Amino acid sequence: MKSKLALLSLAMAVPTVALAQDSLRTVSSNTDYPNTFSSGSANVQRFTQSSKRFNDWSISFGGGVPLMQSADLTSIKNGNGKNLFGYSGYFSVDKALTHAFGLKLQYDRGETRQGWFNTKDAAPANASINGQEGARTQYDAISILGDINFSNLMRRVDNKSPYRWALHGYAGIGTLAYRAYLKDEFGQRLMTEVKPFSAFSFFGQAGAGLKYKISNRVDLEGRVMYVVTTDDTFDGGGDQYSAINKRSEQTSDNFFNTTLGLTVNLGKHDSHLMWHDPLQEIYYKMDVLESKTTDIEVCKSGDADNDGVCDDWDRQLDTPAGARVDGAGVALDVDMDGVIDLYDKCVTVPGPVENQGCPTQIISDNVGGTVSESVTKLDGIEFDLNSDKILPSNTPILNNAVNYINSSNGGYTVIGATDTRGSEAYNKNLSDKRAKNVKDYLVRNGVEASKLNSKGNGKKDLKYPECDPASKCPEWKNRANRRVYFEAK
Repeated sequence: MKSKLALLSLAMAVPTVALAQDSLRTVSSNTDYPNTFSSGSANVQRFTQSSKRFNDWSISFGGGVPLMQSADLTSIKNGNGKNLFGYSGYFSVDKALTHAFGLKLQYDRGETRQGWFNTKDAAPANASINGQEGARTQYDAISILGDINFSNLMRRVDNKSPYRWALHGYAGIGTLAYRAYLKDEFGQRLMTEVKPFSAFSFFGQAGAGLKYKISNRVDLEGRVMYVVTTDDTFDGGGDQYSAINKRSEQTSDNFFNTTLGLTVNLGKHDSHLMWHDPLQEIYYKMDVLESKTTDIEVCKSGDADNDGVCDDWDRQLDTPAGARVDGAGVALDVDMDGVIDLYDKCVTVPGPVENQGCPTQIISDNVGGTVSESVTKLDGIEFDLNSDKILPSNTPILNNAVNYINSSNGGYTVIGATDTRGSEAYNKNLSDKRAKNVKDYLVRNGVEASKLNSKGNGKKDLKYPECDPASKCPEWKNRANRRVYFEAK
């Protein structure tokens, strides 16, 4: 029984290994067919800092109101019915480590106000006798905070809906320095001073923030943080067992800090890692695959037609060289007209065998009598914003285009386009570069140069015309406008 299970496991694993071996070969010869049966995994690259397409650094700053909540002298609902509001500000340098977790090095500065009256006001008569003290505490803090993006943890990635709101959670520890003052009818005096990095200067804070993505560069965020000072003298009441502190059961001086601030995302890329679609950063580790496939006998039964499927599981043992196949080794026929894609000159439109898979009548649009886009156009080669770099995700389409163009008699124009951001002159130049890069790729991989022309249409050639200006549309539509496609000459 165990030997049968082992044989079954090997049978399932070997075709995968065979495809993995072929997927690592990049097309380097102008005379060979591209590796079309590898599902586009040729020309892959390892993930490195230089290959990433997102930013992961940012800075944050903001201000707000601290409210002393757990202390002998509090900020809210004191004896004379007044609420005392302090002020606070923060600045942090942020590093995103994953789509859902990052770290912050944060500096906080502020002043809490607590007690029976504002220390800016005159003290009531006989304040000390009546126990009516006012206090304020000036503080500075440096802390390391963990940042969890709960929205990314629960995010459904469909890449077609705006993603502008995100719920974050924060928690961390740091060092706290403060000067606490107490005031009564005899005046104001310094009660306690704690310097940073001393034995009693450590503190913790935790809370939540709600972010709104204003643009790819700027986020707006509201936060509520709870600060644990670990100190019973922070409120200005003096020593832990002073007269003020004896009157209350409070054992620590903690406070809430509510803030409103901005996050500025740094870097050259279009999106930040905390907003980035995780599916756009899948890369293959070539070294691992190569080490696993070394000295492996791929097919004991052989692979007669060299299509990457071992003969034991190949339902079509005589697949022509260069034909794309499915998992059972059968040559693909996308339009199911009886002519496999390798020999079909109209891959997406059914036609008789006698006409090499093309319809006997020209399919026309309703207006103008031009040939339908489904025959003349291969869509879907998209680009990052302000970039003419061919992305790894484009290689399956381009490899199919090599086969498609080589099997046709006519020529094609490679047309570049952009979205509506930027000036007309800039977009015309960018679209020219995109079209030329795609043409050069096709020529390097086996297409005759005489079959291809290239031109750029700039932002006048929109797949979604309603995206003018770009702010009217979600990003997936603007990305679809940043494209290159093929048109029959």
